[in-house]
Amino acid sequence: QVQLVESGGGSVQPGGSLKLSCVASGFTFANYMMTWYRQAPGKEREFVAGVTSVGENTNYADTVKDRFTISRDNAKNTVYLEMNSLKPEDTAVYYCRTNYGGRAHWGQGTQVTVSS
Repeated sequence: QVQLVESGGGSVQPGGSLKLSCVASGFTFANYMMTWYRQAPGKEREFVAGVTSVGENTNYADTVKDRFTISRDNAKNTVYLEMNSLKPEDTAVYYCRTNYGGRAHWGQGTQVTVSS
C-alpha cells in the first residue's frame, strides 16, 4: 500500500531554515507528481508546492515563492521541501501528498514551528 513518511520538522527562529523530506513507497514514485501541503491551527489545509514526476516543473503558493524550494530524488523515492527565511506564519503541520489509484494519499505530517 502507499506510504508517505515525512521528517525534518522542528522549531526554528524567524529567518531560519529547515529541510523536510518525504519518503514514499508502495507505488512507482518516478511516475507521479508530488506535492507539499500545510495546515496551521484553526485553518484549512493549503497547497504549498508541487513537482512533476521527473522534476522538470515546479509550482509554489504565492506565500512561499522565492523562499521555499521543492525537489525530488527518484532514485531515493524522496521529495524534499527546503524552507528558507521562515516566518511565524509558516508555522503548521506539513504533509506530502500524491494522487494514486484515483485518490489522494497523505503522510502523517511533520510539525514546523517558527517562533522567537
